[in-house]
Amino acid sequence: MTTLRLFTPGPLTTDERVRQAMAQDWGSRDAAFIALTAELRARLLNVSNAADTHVCVPLQGSGTFILEAAVATLIGPEHKLLVLINGAYGRRMAAIAKRLGRVVEAIEWAENEPVAPDKVQAALQDDPAITHVAVVHCETTTGLLNPLPAIAEVVQAAGLRLIVDAMASFGALPLDLATLPVAAVLASSNKCLEGPPGLGFALIERSMLEAASGRSPSLSFDLHAQWRGFEDNGQWRFTPPVQVVAGLVEALRLLEAEGGPGLRLARYQRHLDRLLQGLEPLGYRLYLSHNLQAPIIATFRPRPDLQFDFEALYDALAARGLVIYPGKLTEAETFRIGCIGALQDSDFDELVEAIGAL
Repeated sequence: MTTLRLFTPGPLTTDERVRQAMAQDWGSRDAAFIALTAELRARLLNVSNAADTHVCVPLQGSGTFILEAAVATLIGPEHKLLVLINGAYGRRMAAIAKRLGRVVEAIEWAENEPVAPDKVQAALQDDPAITHVAVVHCETTTGLLNPLPAIAEVVQAAGLRLIVDAMASFGALPLDLATLPVAAVLASSNKCLEGPPGLGFALIERSMLEAASGRSPSLSFDLHAQWRGFEDNGQWRFTPPVQVVAGLVEALRLLEAEGGPGLRLARYQRHLDRLLQGLEPLGYRLYLSHNLQAPIIATFRPRPDLQFDFEALYDALAARGLVIYPGKLTEAETFRIGCIGALQDSDFDELVEAIGAL
């Protein structure tokens, strides 16, 4: 069987040490696993310098699960949520809130345009009923990085609370919750943390979560109840994904050993630079302007001189163990290449060479 290298937004290539950590069985109520869960929660807070302001609540499931749990727990029927949208994942957040029966408004930008803080400010001034604002930090649709510090400043000035989908940024892009006024950050075990998929987590201001008791209409997605369970006895309320927890803890240890998010981001930036240096001379162009492109997931337009067939491109690369992703845009034909995962510079050189040979 060909060993796959995943140039994707997740699931992605994991380090051998992460896979080895998942080989052990754990008793979910044993002291050793309770200690592992405590390490997990502490390390996730430390990644974003949030130990003094926020609490960490992990939850079984994908990133979308933690999004839904957070909206159900933190946004009540008496609230009004403004969602800032410039991609598929912003639209997903709004769809979740509507499905839960929450009051939702949205401002939309084109998929190649960042959220404009001045328009957010105007919307908040025009609608005093808004209580919460939600935004995607790095939109996985394209890899666009939204101006989070400026957005957070506008929301704070209005006296409101900001919820951030940091699925594609947590663990690499700057996110210091000791200085950045963000009430809740939502992310998952893979992407920049380079752990296995299957676990989401929320970092929530303690006072905000304390006020959410009994609000969630869901039993299993109630983050307040989940948090109280951890605080009371260190245990998960329902059967935890023990191997995923073990893998993620090892991935967090490796993040620390690498030098933290800053040095991990530098590695991802090298990967993006190699892609651009190799693919642009071949005629493949970034969908985004270079100044908007985060080194997480890069969206490329096909060569204009060739008829584009993503399935043929995918199959040819996959035969060599190189896996990319289709585009996720509504208005343009594209494909996506992830810069993240336990990959090295040489892997990206090989990918560029393989694409060039097609």
